[in-house]
Amino acid sequence: MSEKRENNTILNTKIWRYLTSFWTVVLYGVVIADFFTKNGLHEFLGPTSSIYIAALALYSAQKEFERWHDYNIGRHPGEIYVIIWTALILTLFGLEAIYNNDYKMPTEVFTTYIVVIGILAVTKKSKTSYNSKGWDNL
Repeated sequence: MSEKRENNTILNTKIWRYLTSFWTVVLYGVVIADFFTKNGLHEFLGPTSSIYIAALALYSAQKEFERWHDYNIGRHPGEIYVIIWTALILTLFGLEAIYNNDYKMPTEVFTTYIVVIGILAVTKKSKTSYNSKGWDNL
């Protein structure tokens, strides 16, 4: 029973990781294309960001559930998402300043960035709490 439950958990985590990665790439593509079309894809940013945030939140929650129930396998650091988001936003700011075009960074991009940072902060706090409890001594 335990092995079947662990395999099911592993499968769920992989599905959420792949789904999150897929929507990450899609959203990055939409954000970049929106820049080059001078906000021409603005109407797609809201729905795409929402799907991405939901997938990321579910994946992060699944990973934390696994950590707290000792099913945590593999390591996929959330800092990577924050680093890429930071680089993307800084690049857009730089390009916007250099080319001084009609592009205005949509609020969905900022909001998504803030949510990603928030999810990372919560998962880091959860990891710190889990590691400081001394669960190995129980």
